[in-house]
Amino acid sequence: MKPAHQQTRIEVMQFLAKKIDSIIGEFLKNIDTNWQPSDFLPDSSSENFTSDLKDLQQQCKELPYDYLAVLVGDVITEEALPTYESWLMSVDGISQEEPQGWSKWVRMWTAEENRHGDLLNKYLYLSGRINMRQMEISTQYLIADGFEIGTSTDPYKNFVYTSFQELATNISHRRTASMAKQYGSNQLSKICGVIASDEARHAKAYKSFVTKIFELDPSEMMIAFEDMMRKKIIMPAHFLRQAGETIGATFSHFSDAAQRLGVYTSWDYSNILESLIKEWNISNITGLNEYGEKARDYLMSLPERFRKIAGRNSIKAPLEYEFNWIK
Repeated sequence: MKPAHQQTRIEVMQFLAKKIDSIIGEFLKNIDTNWQPSDFLPDSSSENFTSDLKDLQQQCKELPYDYLAVLVGDVITEEALPTYESWLMSVDGISQEEPQGWSKWVRMWTAEENRHGDLLNKYLYLSGRINMRQMEISTQYLIADGFEIGTSTDPYKNFVYTSFQELATNISHRRTASMAKQYGSNQLSKICGVIASDEARHAKAYKSFVTKIFELDPSEMMIAFEDMMRKKIIMPAHFLRQAGETIGATFSHFSDAAQRLGVYTSWDYSNILESLIKEWNISNITGLNEYGEKARDYLMSLPERFRKIAGRNSIKAPLEYEFNWIK
């Protein structure tokens, strides 16, 4: 027999699953009219393909080393989508035996996300600046090495994680879009911008799931939120590595490059947490038990603590690592 809190989670998920079609209609787009990677890339069947390709490569010449390193890391993270889908399919309350329930959301969300890696991968291939084989090795490693984020099969913790991550990827892609434009690559700017827009929409979806759970099971949702923040949100690429390296050896260098460049920093981590606390109206949640109240107290004090840590980590580290992805 399942523990009482686990059974409650399954019941909450089953209740929410009854509205899955309206959820999909609100937060995902129609496939036939949605953008596809080919919309943003040179058409290989066009007589202008060669000149369009030269223009794309010319635009990429001024992209700096750190920028390329961060972009490749983002691509590898996006390409590891099979890992994320299999992880979500294992969450309590999500069953492949009920294809019209939560599994329908997971599959359709995955289908939208899948375009991101496809588009960025093809763009980097055409750019001529990336060692594609080495990038592909890192992608295969990231998928093969697994995924540990401290959520287990708990849907409450998983939705906290996805809310945070979608916001983080929105920030990262939005900033790479702005920087690409500064470096003279308008095409890449459009690509990163349209991906950032998807991530923002997906973030709204996962945040809305948590909002609804707070209405149905406030104490357990609060405790799950607290648990995730005590553990800290681990990035999907934390096992990132290059050929010949141990698991996770490349991730800290990828993070350093993102920090130096200002694409994603410790300040962003603090700001995302604070935005979620406001979004979910944590200070005013009612109906909490003793443990839920203690969890709330911890969460309310956390942004300031993280900001102090961010201030100490704001110094940009010098470039000391060679990424074999970059030519």
